[in-house]
Parts: sequence; C-alpha cells; structure tokens
Amino acid sequence: MTTAGETGVPARLEGKSKAMVFCWVLGLGSLVAWNSMLTIGDYYYKVFPHYHPSRVLTIVYQPFAIGTMAILTYHESKVDTRKRNIIGYILFTLSTLFLLVLDLATSGKGGVWPYFGICVLVACFGVADAHVQGGMVGDLSFMCPEFMQSFFAGIAASGALTSGMRLITKAAFDKAHDGLRKGAMLFLAISTFFEFICIILYATWFAKIPIVKHYRSKAASEGSKTVSADLAAAGIQTQDGDSKEDRLSKKQLLFQNIDYAIDLYLIYVLTLTIFPGFLYENTGTHQLGSWYALVLIAMYNVWDLISRYIPLIGWLKLESRKGLLIVILARFLLVPAFYFTAKYGDQGWMIMLVSFLGLSNGYLTVCVMTVAPKGYKGPEQNALGNLLVLFLLGGIFSGVSLGWLWIIHHDKF
Repeated sequence: MTTAGETGVPARLEGKSKAMVFCWVLGLGSLVAWNSMLTIGDYYYKVFPHYHPSRVLTIVYQPFAIGTMAILTYHESKVDTRKRNIIGYILFTLSTLFLLVLDLATSGKGGVWPYFGICVLVACFGVADAHVQGGMVGDLSFMCPEFMQSFFAGIAASGALTSGMRLITKAAFDKAHDGLRKGAMLFLAISTFFEFICIILYATWFAKIPIVKHYRSKAASEGSKTVSADLAAAGIQTQDGDSKEDRLSKKQLLFQNIDYAIDLYLIYVLTLTIFPGFLYENTGTHQLGSWYALVLIAMYNVWDLISRYIPLIGWLKLESRKGLLIVILARFLLVPAFYFTAKYGDQGWMIMLVSFLGLSNGYLTVCVMTVAPKGYKGPEQNALGNLLVLFLLGGIFSGVSLGWLWIIHHDKF
C-alpha cells in the first residue's frame, strides 16, 4: 500500500475525462429512479385518479430526504463516505425493484393499500437521495469543479433520458392494451438496472482513478476522515492530517456562505412550485391532448440538462455573489408568468416558459455549486457541500408544499 500524499505528479492528472464520465453516470443514478416516478405520472394518475400522485408522492419523498440529510450533515465528519454512497445506491436499487414487484403483485390495480405501499417506497427514495446526493456532493466539493458539473449534469440527464424514453414508450404502447402500464414497467426495470450499475461503478472502479485518489489523498492530508475507506479501497493508507481545531465549524461555514445556501433554497423553491405538479394539473387542455404534460416535462428536462454545460464556457459562468442573488430573485417573475399563461396563453407560450424554467434552474445550480467550495480545505469543502445540499432539499420541500396553493386557488376560484 502507498501512503496518502505519495502519488506522483504525472499520475495525479490521469483519468480526468474518465472520472468526469463516471461522475455523470453516478449523477444520473442518483435521480433516475425518482425521475422515472415523475415521468410515469400519467400512469399513476390513471390508477389513482383522486390521490394527486405527482404532488403527494413528492411531498412524501421530501421530509425523509431532508430529515436524513440533516442527520448526515450534522455528523458528516464522522460518516464514511464510501459506505454512505453504496448504501444509498443499494437502497435506490431495491426500492425501484420493489415498485416493479408491487405493481406486478397488484396487477396494476388502484386502491389505498397499493398507494400506501408506493408511498413507503418513495420514502425510501428520499432516504437514499440524502445518502447519495449529500455524500457525492461533499466528496466532489474538494475535487475539480468539472467533476461537480458532470455530477449535476448527470442528475439533469436522468430527467431528459426518462422523458425521452417516456415519449417513445407512449408512442409504442399508446394503442396497445394496458399500454401505459407496460411503459411504466419498462421504465422501472431500466431504472433498476441503472441503479445496479452505479453500485458496481462506485464500489469497484471510481475510487481507483488516479486523479480521484490524488484529491482524496490531499483531503486526507488536510484532516478529512470521510475518505479513509475509499482510499483503502484504492490501496492507499491514510495518515493523520490537520487536527479538527484547524478547520472551520459547520456554523462558521454556513455564516460565510449563507448567500449561496439561500441561492440554492430559492432556486428550488420556485422550480418545485411549478414542476411537476402544476404542469400535470394546472395547464389546461390543449391540442397535444394527453401528450401535453409529457412534452412540458420533457422540455424542462432537456433545457435543464443543456444549461448545466453552459458554465463550462468561462465567460458565460456567473460567479458574482450579488449577481447570482439578483438573477435568482428575478426568476420569481415566472410565477405570474405561468399563472397568466395557463389562464390565457396557448401551448406554445407555456412550452417556452417551461424551457426557460429548466434553463435557469440547471445553469444557476451549477454556478452556485462549483463556486461555493473554492478556497477551503478538504474537510471544510465536504461539510459545505453537505450544507448546500441540505438547503437545496429544503427548497425542494418548500416548493412542493407551496405547489398545493395552485390547487387551492383553482378550487376556490
């Protein structure tokens, strides 16, 4: 075994492209199961027409994600990142597989108990998300920004991939008997396969990429304990680095980066107020018919993916703290824009608005997540990454909760 910090300079930069691809796949795996749930929403609306599936399942998911994330963030310096991420991907795999089994066992019939079973499995998704997203973001925070960008691009790719597949399966099974269900089953099977691939990829190969070993060795030399198991898996023995007193506390890190935390919270409050519940339930009936909601979801996901590559172009990346906050606050003008477009506009305007929602969501997320960790030691970057994900999930939960106001307003007026 080698010792952390002994890797040579030439080897340190080897495997950057490979690591970026792996980060992309791991990002895809961190949300492909949940995005499959959202994308087959039309199937669940058919089976459970009175239970508001897209809204209820999202609001079930989030408390478990936030609660688990809060606990893991509090103990982040003691949590083994390798075990955390592998447990998360295993939980994703099993939960997605059991969704498939549940539907087969009930023959796709509705009712309270099948719906309750789905809610339990969705809660498991929330726990898995907190393990994987917080663990991966914390880990990638002390590596190069391109890894973080690739991971978040993979997250967006999971939405674009599932949307594209949903359009294909709807076209293929639209006239078939039980076509919606067949498409949904295919989705869940493919998602289970992707999650299983992520387990193998992370547990076997990712830790052994030279540039990943270099960044983890550097973090270990700065006092990080979370990378020990990953370094051991790569054949590197860690030594004690800086003491805990040399690092900033989570409270200090939060105060220094409160604007970034608020940025992420506000980005996702707005996005989840509109996506996906509003798009499924409050956009009316148009020429596209049953394709309309699927097209809107697909447009959001495609532009969300494209926008996450824009910050790779240096002069297009927004790094000003004030500039980020101003743009994020200006995004709230989309709320009245969506309201009036749903009430008076046609489907073309709505598609344009949804595209801009996805474009701004992906771009701003990557800008914040790649800029915030700069200038800190490895253990501090890991802690800050976890804190930022906690605020991101808090924004999602608040947005989902506020999304119910669209229904209240619709029922009232």
